Amino acid sequence: MRQQDRYVFRVHYSDEDRKFVATVAEMPSLSWLADSQEKALRGLRTVVDEVVADMQENGEEVPEPLEDKEYSGKFVLRLTPGEHKQLALQAAEQHVSLNKLAASRILART
Repeated sequence: MRQQDRYVFRVHYSDEDRKFVATVAEMPSLSWLADSQEKALRGLRTVVDEVVADMQENGEEVPEPLEDKEYSGKFVLRLTPGEHKQLALQAAEQHVSLNKLAASRILART
């Protein structure tokens, strides 16, 4: 299986463009517009294949599929001291850890 076959592709409808838009998470600068979801995905996959071939020809590093990366489950979130205090107080009032409160809020928005 080719590396780009494991990339994260998404297709959504754009009211502004009045077309379907295909995107690929590993290459955020690429997209493809089409009248159907299938055509948008097919067009983008063709472009990705061409870009990957070009990168390989030029000795450039091809993006690794997100699925292949290992995640620790940790990341740093920077807040202002006031925001940090506000969240810490809310967590204490809800009898949960600050981490649990922040994670639940982030996941609620996904």
